[in-house]
Amino acid sequence: MKTKLPPFIELYRELIAIPSISATDATLDQSNESLISLLSGWFRDLGFTVEVQPVPGTRHKFNLLAKTGNGVGGLLLAGHTDTVPFDEGRWTRDPFTLAEHDNKLFGLGTADMKGFFAFILDALRDIDVSKLSRPLYILATADEETTMAGARYFAESTNLRPDCAIIGEPTSLKPVRAHKGHISNAIRIQGQSGHSSDPSRGVNAIELMHESITQLIGLRTTLKTRYHHEGFAIPCPTMNFGHINGGDAANRICACCELYMDIRPLPGLTLNDLDDLLKDALAPVSARWPGRLTVTALHPPIPGYECPPDHQLVKVVEKLLGTETEMVNYCTEAPFIQTLCPTLVLGPGSINQAHQPDEYIDTAFIKPTLELIDRIVHHFCYH
Repeated sequence: MKTKLPPFIELYRELIAIPSISATDATLDQSNESLISLLSGWFRDLGFTVEVQPVPGTRHKFNLLAKTGNGVGGLLLAGHTDTVPFDEGRWTRDPFTLAEHDNKLFGLGTADMKGFFAFILDALRDIDVSKLSRPLYILATADEETTMAGARYFAESTNLRPDCAIIGEPTSLKPVRAHKGHISNAIRIQGQSGHSSDPSRGVNAIELMHESITQLIGLRTTLKTRYHHEGFAIPCPTMNFGHINGGDAANRICACCELYMDIRPLPGLTLNDLDDLLKDALAPVSARWPGRLTVTALHPPIPGYECPPDHQLVKVVEKLLGTETEMVNYCTEAPFIQTLCPTLVLGPGSINQAHQPDEYIDTAFIKPTLELIDRIVHHFCYH
């Protein structure tokens, strides 16, 4: 046993104690440097070599890549170090103090997903990493909860090509091999203000937005009829109009109107193809009203993701767990890690606890998760 490494519950406690919030609001956003430093020391204690990678374009954020073993291929275990912000008025506990109660561990990041690194570390403490026949990598990323900048940059910059990867998001230990993507855009119409008594002297942005929404609803129908995947509970791409704002008075021609909308594409529908479909749908409005319609991204887009059902990783994990892989509608870093190697999303805790006040993980996940990591590492790194 590596005696330098704290016991499992202390690993968990120290991880939760370090704030590492990601937020688009700069006043809430925090660096993950302290957490990366803590993980670096622990993985070095286990015999790993550690590389810390600054993530460009972020507010002092870092990725960590720990490696042990030689050769090509091997296994990558991945997770993100950041959490969402917390609503102080809705939490009944200190989010940064691990609390044990009623067979649950409470704290911000217990399920989503800083705690996953405690599972990795504890599962590896009794493994002789010098005897691995293939390499084992641990990736800890930044800003998953906002831009996914850490995973994006790592995938773009690394030469690493493992045989396979597992991302330890909370899936209740049910393996996920596919999920939809996500794009969110602001549609903005710039009209021309004027007195409502003479509509000809203005351009009503609300009326132009009505035309635009009509076109978008037509695109939604096209997506529903053209793209289909039976593996998903909702088997077609979805489109949602989530927010609209325009005008300031009943007797004034509306000068500006803005709509926030999102689309969740299926795997196989590329972001470029989706962007072309969106432009084509809005083209009639743009042609009729040149220069008055703009589309801007609210967040960096995330492509859909799917790991081939016949890949060895899928078959091995399904056999180890005695259950089939699933497909989900939420997003993870898997599309970016999948560009390096076949990837599954599989981890302890429930997705229902993610982003919730008094977030927790049930202690019933501890034993089976530690056993699963041990078995997966032995299968992919020892044989």
